[in-house]
Amino acid sequence: MEQAAAAAGGWEAVDLLAVGLGPGTFTGIRVGIATARGIGVSLGLPVRGVCTLDALGRGIQEARGGGPTLAVLDGWRGEVFAALYGPGGERLWEPAVFRPEDLAERIASLEETPAVAGSGAVRFRKELTRDGVRIAEDSDPVHRVAARHLCAIAAAQAGGEDSEELAPIYLRPPDAERWRERDASQRVN
Repeated sequence: MEQAAAAAGGWEAVDLLAVGLGPGTFTGIRVGIATARGIGVSLGLPVRGVCTLDALGRGIQEARGGGPTLAVLDGWRGEVFAALYGPGGERLWEPAVFRPEDLAERIASLEETPAVAGSGAVRFRKELTRDGVRIAEDSDPVHRVAARHLCAIAAAQAGGEDSEELAPIYLRPPDAERWRERDASQRVN
């Protein structure tokens, strides 16, 4: 973060902090939000949260031009997190968890095939590249969430969230909850 602030002209040149709210790993999201809150409070800077899929979708749109875009992040557990965006960047599908084959079926039902990218598109390329879906090469930067897209979305938020209202975007229960349920069911048997 010090390097990013230095590249912007030092902390005195920073007027807003942006943080990814997820979806992603439970711990990673919480650490990122806590770090942004702490720095925001210590420097007196506002902090705004951005859905990670929105930032990825913006990058796909920027790289691929017009038309719909589908941001797909690896959700682990054999699943993906995905959201569909229209040509103007508006969300057409809210962020959700999909099994790759279910996402492929949903894509196939669309009138226009979207540009698809992200870590989930790379990992599940085989499952998703059917019915005309094309995914950029693994090394293409379009698959990565760029800080500049997080920042641009945060800066554009009118009356955006401040550090008191930041909430992680979880699309499923944390692993600890699943383990507790699994352990409880094993004790009953």
